[in-house]
Amino acid sequence: MKKPVVITIAGSDSSGGAGIQADLKTMSAMGVYGMSAITALTAQNTTGVYGILDCTPEMLEKQLDCCFQDIPPQAVKIGMVSQKELIAVIGDSLKKYEAKNVVVDPVMVSTSGSKLLSDDAVDSLLQVLFPLATIITPNIPEAEVLTGMSIQSKQDMEQAAKMVCEQYHVKAVLMKGGHSINDANDLLYGDGICEWIAGDRIENPNTHGTGCTLSSAIACGLAKGLSLLESVKEAKAYISGALAADLDLGAGSGPLWHGWMQDK
Repeated sequence: MKKPVVITIAGSDSSGGAGIQADLKTMSAMGVYGMSAITALTAQNTTGVYGILDCTPEMLEKQLDCCFQDIPPQAVKIGMVSQKELIAVIGDSLKKYEAKNVVVDPVMVSTSGSKLLSDDAVDSLLQVLFPLATIITPNIPEAEVLTGMSIQSKQDMEQAAKMVCEQYHVKAVLMKGGHSINDANDLLYGDGICEWIAGDRIENPNTHGTGCTLSSAIACGLAKGLSLLESVKEAKAYISGALAADLDLGAGSGPLWHGWMQDK
């Protein structure tokens, strides 16, 4: 039996709601085989991040070599990478193995608005990984950092998406509308075309790991041979179900229920 393969390159979340744990749960739920190259260990739960231990560049490179040489993936998801040296390793590996279907979740700003990456790491992200990406998936605060503009409307989202593609040589952008604009509609922009993808706003305060989950789900669709638009639509449907399942764990913003489809 053969299955599509996706690798996640991201940090670990000890509480299981985000990072590689969320990615691998998503991949299993969506019928693909998941692998991981861990960029950092974190000590975290639903109330915050209490410690980070970055992987060495040498160890990250070995993880990537082991995966790509033995089980070549059909898609790649990249999450938070906090050091420019690690970003350089990822960029070199993606080019060496001619990786396809690269989904970059540019985790630069926390939900509370705190900056998560140093300036030199952000510069490396933009210069090294963005041009290699099939699609990037910024939320509104991240898109504001990328463009330097305030995003308050659908028209602002369209303008910002065009700016990101042109300025950073990005093939496509999925701009997630849930942060600042009062709906759950996302904008997919690529090749000069804006495509609005409607979604229902689900009133659930437990949203830990939504960005990780969405970007992984898109990578799963691409690995299965779906078009970019089909992959995004399937990913949105999956994350809506994971939110609507209304899992309630932890004292803070809790995780999603990634296994909701198996409950049906």
